[in-house]
Amino acid sequence: MNQQELDALRTEGDLNLSPARQAWAAAHINEETSQILQEDSEYFLHQSLSSPCLNVLAGCEGSYLEDNQGRRILDFHGNNVHQVGFANPDVIKAITDQLQTLSFCTRRYTNRPAVDLAKKLIDLAPGGDKRVLFAPSGTAAIGMALKLARAATGRHKTISMWDSFHGASLDAISIGGEAIFRKNAGPLLSGCEHVPPPDPSQCPFACETTCNLQCANYIEYVLEKEGDVAAVVAETVRSTPFIPPPDYWKKVRAACDRHGALLILDEIPHCLGRTGKMFTCEHYDVTPDILVIGKGLGGGVFPLAAIVAEANLNVASDRALGHYTHEKSPVACAAALATIKHLEKNEILEHVAEMGAYVASRISAFQQKHPIVTQFRGLGLLMGVEVSAQSNQKRSNNALAEHVMYECLSRGLNFKLTLGNNLTLTPPLTITQAEMDQALEILERTLIEAEASPLYSDAAASD
Repeated sequence: MNQQELDALRTEGDLNLSPARQAWAAAHINEETSQILQEDSEYFLHQSLSSPCLNVLAGCEGSYLEDNQGRRILDFHGNNVHQVGFANPDVIKAITDQLQTLSFCTRRYTNRPAVDLAKKLIDLAPGGDKRVLFAPSGTAAIGMALKLARAATGRHKTISMWDSFHGASLDAISIGGEAIFRKNAGPLLSGCEHVPPPDPSQCPFACETTCNLQCANYIEYVLEKEGDVAAVVAETVRSTPFIPPPDYWKKVRAACDRHGALLILDEIPHCLGRTGKMFTCEHYDVTPDILVIGKGLGGGVFPLAAIVAEANLNVASDRALGHYTHEKSPVACAAALATIKHLEKNEILEHVAEMGAYVASRISAFQQKHPIVTQFRGLGLLMGVEVSAQSNQKRSNNALAEHVMYECLSRGLNFKLTLGNNLTLTPPLTITQAEMDQALEILERTLIEAEASPLYSDAAASD
């Protein structure tokens, strides 16, 4: 695969096939780990973003991963499941206790943890009366939300955004906008209209660096022209990250109301406090008709997701929206209840706001002295640091960002890249001040060294 083909694959994840990955592995992977990686490659189907694997893990606790060679790594990636840290004692105890009584709930029955979790989510969610459904994955929850929107409106069309990600199933990639999931997949769901995201860096409306809300106006334009759209489906905040301006969602909410479409907000990666609010839409003072959550809901242990819908959407009792085997898993629900209790008991949301402001201040001060950092975007502990080479060419920027990522990993800091040259930082929400300082010291030291390297200063010549 040539460099141009590699660059085309850069989306919300970093690549597994680049020369930088191979060089890192050659320097850091021993024979035992290499053997396990080889077996993994032999036994699993290969797919983009997931194979070949980077390394082998042997443990995880709090803010740290431990690899097969005994190295401890601060994890600022975590697939966004580690809101309360890895192996959180409260979560592990809740799981262990639940396993001693009811380990599985067969369909047609319910159980106390599932009912308690549903009530808790309804109490926490913005707006009025709600109803809840659980699912074993965020992708499955997106599917349930789409089916509910069809049942409630009698329509099937959707409006979603290019470059968005809502899961990897066929219905989710139909509304999703990333080519790496949609490419050569064959016919997708019909009626899936796509619009530009509220991201000035990719905006066709000449926004340059400041959003002028023309993208929100365009959503209303499509709603009016189509006339029979069931729902607008979008990530409240993209994981790249990009944070829409304050009035964006209010404008979209009003447009949906005028045209009889539901608003479905996907907060699967960021629910339960990552942005400093329990739900990201609270930053915008907007209540969606259906809120989709997941990932961290299972306490970083169990796969669990949910839709939280307005009570007036309880209109599908004659059909199955989900009816998944593990829909009301008592163990997963116990883990979720313990997760929420831990967040509330330890005032984690306040901690997230404080730590997010601290990181923003540190990066801003660093950026003033070091032009390698061209932009910082953040909301709570959902953060992105954009790096650019002096040539500011896509290929040069991507190579520079990969270099920074693998150098940080060598020093004990794990994060992922998005859109080629954006360092995406999503630490556990329970991270301590000392751990945050350790991570920032690794990042800043690596950036300073990268700024003095040919990848930064001679990138134009190398192109």
